[in-house]
Amino acid sequence: MLIDTTDGGVAARGNLLGDVEPFTLPPSTMVIFGITGDLSRRKLLPAIYDLTARGLLPSTFSLLGFGRRHPSQVLAMIREAMVAGARTPFQESVWELIAHRFRYVCGAFDDRAAFEALRDELLQTDDSLQGSHNYAFYMSVSPDYFTQVCAQLKAVGLHSSRDGWRRVVVEKPFGNDLLTSRTIGAAVSSVFGDSSVYRVDHYLGKETVQNILAMRFVNGLFEPLWNHRYIDHVQITMAEDIGVTGRAGYYDGVGAARDVIQNHLLQLLALIAMEEPITLSADDLAAEKVKVLSATSPVEPLQETTARGQYAAAVRNGNYFPGLLDEDGFDTASTTETYAAMAVQISNRRWAGVPFYLRTGKRLTRRTTGITVVFRPAPHLHSRAEVEQPPHNTLVIRVQPDDGILLRIGAKVPGDGMRIQDVDLAMSYEASFRQPSPEAYERLILDVLRGDASLFPTQAEVEASWAIVDPVIEYWTSTGRPDVYASGSAGPASADAVLTRSGRAWRQL
Repeated sequence: MLIDTTDGGVAARGNLLGDVEPFTLPPSTMVIFGITGDLSRRKLLPAIYDLTARGLLPSTFSLLGFGRRHPSQVLAMIREAMVAGARTPFQESVWELIAHRFRYVCGAFDDRAAFEALRDELLQTDDSLQGSHNYAFYMSVSPDYFTQVCAQLKAVGLHSSRDGWRRVVVEKPFGNDLLTSRTIGAAVSSVFGDSSVYRVDHYLGKETVQNILAMRFVNGLFEPLWNHRYIDHVQITMAEDIGVTGRAGYYDGVGAARDVIQNHLLQLLALIAMEEPITLSADDLAAEKVKVLSATSPVEPLQETTARGQYAAAVRNGNYFPGLLDEDGFDTASTTETYAAMAVQISNRRWAGVPFYLRTGKRLTRRTTGITVVFRPAPHLHSRAEVEQPPHNTLVIRVQPDDGILLRIGAKVPGDGMRIQDVDLAMSYEASFRQPSPEAYERLILDVLRGDASLFPTQAEVEASWAIVDPVIEYWTSTGRPDVYASGSAGPASADAVLTRSGRAWRQL
C-alpha cells in the first residue's frame, strides 16, 4: 500500500516578508550510507517517519539503506529506531508505507560489487517511481569515508545524470582544521559539483535559529539598536549535562572547540551579526555570512581571552559521574578538552569594539543553548531611582530547551519610592503557536529533496570558521593539559576570567 499524494507532497516555504508559496517534491530516493549507525537511528529515521506520518513525503519517495549489517536484521532495527525516536504517535499503517518502499544493500565502502548492486537496486526502484533518477546520498558516516564513498559512486556512474539530479549530504565535522577541510571539500565537490553538496549543521534547521532572521529584519524594533552604540557584548552558549560516554572513538582528539564552536556557535554568530541579505536565497544568505565570518577573529592575547577544561569525576545528588579520563576508550594522558570558551571580535563598522563570547561544554550544570545580547546601560538615571547599579537590558534567544525569546528590562517595584528591579518579558514558541517546533532534521531532509540549500553552510563558510578557531587550538596545543572542572559545575574557573577581566560575567546556566 502506498500513500496517494497526487500533488507530490505539498508543504510551504516562506520568504523574509512572510509570503508563502507551496512546493512540490519530485519523485526521489534517499540513500543513507551507515543506516544502522547512531546518527541514522537517533535522528534521520525518526525524521523520515514523522515526515511520512504528516504526509510530507509523497508516494514517489523511497528509502534505500547501505551498510554492513546482515539484511535480516535491518528492517527490525529501523522500526525500533522509529518507534523510539518519532515525535508523532507510531502507527502500523505509516510503518507499512515506509517498509514497503524500503530497499537495502549490504556491503563495505571498499567493495565495488556492493556499489554496483546499489546502482542496480536504484535502477529497479526508478522503474516504480516513474523513472525519476533523482538521488540524495546521505553520508551518515565518519568524514574519513566521504572521499571513498564519493569515488565509488563515481566509478559506477551514480554521481551524475542527464535525466535527474544528484545530491550528496555530509555531516560535520567538515575536516579537522582548515587544511583538511579544504581537502575533503575539494574531493567531494570534484565528484558532485559544489552546488550539489549539502553540508548539515543541524542547528540551522531549528525553528528558533531560523527565527533569528525574522526577529532582526521583520521587526522594526531591533535593527536600529543592533550595533556597537547600543550593544555591550554578546554571549553564545551551548551547554550539555551529558559526558562523552561511548564516543571516545570520535571525540578523543576532536574536542569541544572543533565539535561545537567551529560549526554550531559560529553559525549562530553569523546569523546574529550579519547584514540583512537581499533575499533568503542560499547564495544571498551565504554571501552575508561569509562576509561577517571573514571579519571575525580571536581577541588577543589568547592566554587571557580563551579557556579550556576537562571534566573530572564528581558526586552529584548521590550519583557518581566519572571524569573524562575514566571513560572507556580515553587515554589517561589525553588533552582533549570537553569545555572551550573564547572571545572573538568582528572588524567592521557595525560591531567595532563589541566582544562576542563563545562557550560550550559537557557535563555542565544543565543542558541549554542560547544567545544573550547585553545592551549598554542607560546613559542617565533619574535622580530618584533607587538602583544599586544600572540595569543591563538583555535579550535572550533560547534555542533549547524551551525555545523562545526573553527580554529583560528594568521596572519600578510597586510601592513608595522609585526602586528599580529587573523583570522578564518572555515568549515561548510552543505557548505562542500552540505546537512544538518541528525537529531540525525534518526540515533539512525536505530541503535536500526540494533542492533548497539556504540552511546548509557553504564551503566558504566552513573555511572561514576554521580560520577563526585554528589559531586558538594551535595555541592550546602549546599550553599543556586543560584545566579541570567538576562534573555538574558551570565549567573551569579560568573561563570566568575571560569575562571578569573586563567587568562582565557569564549568564548563569
